[in-house]
Amino acid sequence: MSFGLGKGRSLDAGDAGFDISTLPRSDAGRLHPNVFFAKSAPRVEIEIGSGKGTFLLQQASLQPDTNFLGIEWTGEFWKYAADRVRRSGLTNARILRGDATQFIRHWVEDGAAQVVHLYFSDPWPKTRHHKRRVVQDQTLADFHRVLAPQGELRIVTDHDALWQWDIERVERAAHLFDRREFSPPESAGEGELVGTNFERKFRREGRPFHAMTLLRKS
Repeated sequence: MSFGLGKGRSLDAGDAGFDISTLPRSDAGRLHPNVFFAKSAPRVEIEIGSGKGTFLLQQASLQPDTNFLGIEWTGEFWKYAADRVRRSGLTNARILRGDATQFIRHWVEDGAAQVVHLYFSDPWPKTRHHKRRVVQDQTLADFHRVLAPQGELRIVTDHDALWQWDIERVERAAHLFDRREFSPPESAGEGELVGTNFERKFRREGRPFHAMTLLRKS
């Protein structure tokens, strides 16, 4: 399957990695994440900040009927993760390079995803950089729009100040989401929350973690 990009170009859904710069202009109409995959799936999950792709690969192998789209900003990590996906042979895992919040806001169709995973995102500790944090009033509204009914936004962080920031914005979005206890996915090993590289590194350092699930209200 391919997705037309105009000017004779198309998106080859057999590739493992894509760049947001190759997508059609965001004002040309929204797209469903299934366009990145050779086979559409009734269930789609999006991971923001996939890093080296550890969680993406683990979860895709355990849920073969779900398409997992990871989004990573750092070019080095994106290339590494895309190569891991390619070598794994998994057809239900793909990774996109770009700004995840902009991709979700401008490109993704309404109700397209069942889960959005946000694990150990950059805390941007300096005050002047707080606007770069993923969880904002606007992004919570964007997540609500792209999630299907009863869809979930799952958040994990080790950073206390970022957690308080997230909580404040989640409380303001109480009309959009119900906050629930976090349930570890199937891929997590014993004693783990999600099994990402960051979690394993931080766990060795003895850091505590904060986690929650936000359930989309109708």
